[in-house]
Amino acid sequence: MVSPRSILKYFLAVAQEEGVGAKVRRSIGTMQVRNFTPFLMLDHFNVSPPAGFPDHPHHGQETITYLISGKFAHEDFTGSKGILNPGDLQFMTAGKGIVHSEIPVAAEDGKPVTGMQLWVDLPKELKNCEPRYRDLRAKEIPVVKPNDKVTVKVISGKSYGTESVKELAYTPIDYYDFEVAPGGEFQQEFPKDFNVFLYVMDGSISINDTPIKQYNAVFFNTDGDGVVGKVPADAKETARFVIIGGQKLDQPIVQHGPFVETSREKMYEVFMNYQTGQNGFERARGFASSIASGVKEEDLVNVLTHIFFFG
Repeated sequence: MVSPRSILKYFLAVAQEEGVGAKVRRSIGTMQVRNFTPFLMLDHFNVSPPAGFPDHPHHGQETITYLISGKFAHEDFTGSKGILNPGDLQFMTAGKGIVHSEIPVAAEDGKPVTGMQLWVDLPKELKNCEPRYRDLRAKEIPVVKPNDKVTVKVISGKSYGTESVKELAYTPIDYYDFEVAPGGEFQQEFPKDFNVFLYVMDGSISINDTPIKQYNAVFFNTDGDGVVGKVPADAKETARFVIIGGQKLDQPIVQHGPFVETSREKMYEVFMNYQTGQNGFERARGFASSIASGVKEEDLVNVLTHIFFFG
């Protein structure tokens, strides 16, 4: 039996504008939870073209993008390009510096592109590592069904005896996508040194007899072996939620937008590097992605002409 972690706090992630016309429900990275080491931000995004996230930099962190519906194009200043399809993930390590663009592909049916983007802090000794990518296709993600009411996509980690693909990110992260039907109960273990949170995408659940509704984020104390919950038998729909844990980092967090460091002095250096185009940002000067103004289905052949990290 799993000893359940108690709830530290929970709240509704309120919709807000982000990027250029995009809508996100942000939980981590708000006044409610500024950061939750190693986590810096979580956005549940809903983006309809021509909105998106055009050319912007990152430093000192990793981003994990999980596409739920639609298609998402990506391009960075190395010339790398690619497409995320529904169920795919991209693990991007910004390291010492990257400038990229993330733009939804305009679909013929006009439906928005939805997904989750998580920002994760890098250990201080890796802040200036070389940028890298690891794409995880939907077909690579193991799915485990411990019973007829619970289904888990094991994105990273181990759930009900099923393990994920390895070496996805530098900072140790466990990431699970749960679907639980009415009357179903679930549990997920985590290491003692992991901070853990949960976000409800659809439906509602009960954690330690506390009802948690759609678009709510739940943050846990470290007083148990994992997360235990259920979907009430009288619930009207299957619940879908992510449970995510990460190894705590014993280091300061100094963040300014997409730049993350451990001191003000180092942050100043990053700003100077970006402004002067050095120490990781040499290719930032004059960079303009080919997708920033929008991508249509018929453009995908051109977008995929020079694939580097997406297969």
